[in-house]
Amino acid sequence: MTELIGNISDIGMLSELEFSLKKQGYNYICGIDEAGRGALAGPVVVGSVIINEKIDGITDSKKIRPKKRELLFKEIQKQALTYSVGIIYPNVIDKINILNATKKGVVKSVELLKQKPDILVLDALKVKEINIEQLSFIKGDLYIYSIGAASIIAKVIRDRIMRYYDKIYPQYGFASHKGYGTKLHIRMIRENGISPIHRKSFEPIYSLNKGDLFER
Repeated sequence: MTELIGNISDIGMLSELEFSLKKQGYNYICGIDEAGRGALAGPVVVGSVIINEKIDGITDSKKIRPKKRELLFKEIQKQALTYSVGIIYPNVIDKINILNATKKGVVKSVELLKQKPDILVLDALKVKEINIEQLSFIKGDLYIYSIGAASIIAKVIRDRIMRYYDKIYPQYGFASHKGYGTKLHIRMIRENGISPIHRKSFEPIYSLNKGDLFER
């Protein structure tokens, strides 16, 4: 297994990496990225995608407006050879920690692909549990085409999940902050206690929970 951690300056133009890998004989290049790793509530979602067609506008999902993300997601669905998501929920995150949960999501998403990848291209992550060659780049979602596509998949799916949770637990405002630690979210936790989808091992929820803000 090959691993490489590089800076964005090592990558150059968008898709240059994929072009180089294809010239080396890697036909099925799988981009992988996650959404929700730093959130206080909800799952971590890992997207995996093998895509050969160029779609204008693909980059780090956080740099794209929500409506545009949805449009790009639909286009990725049409153009991708295969894509999948691995969803790991808060109860598992609390048991095995967020790093291991993210890796578990990577394994799950790769296993769900309809085509086995020749190589995995990840955003600053190494997953020893997968016996497939890997390249890992810092800020890969911003500059590596397939990782950017994976980041859009993960972000769109996770946002939909959080909007669903907002209907179940409307008192927390999940539709607006998506479970991240905004001032509004922290205030809602203080006022309402924690919900079943909050990550009890994360601060400040861990300390607040010990202070008798019991699960609602």
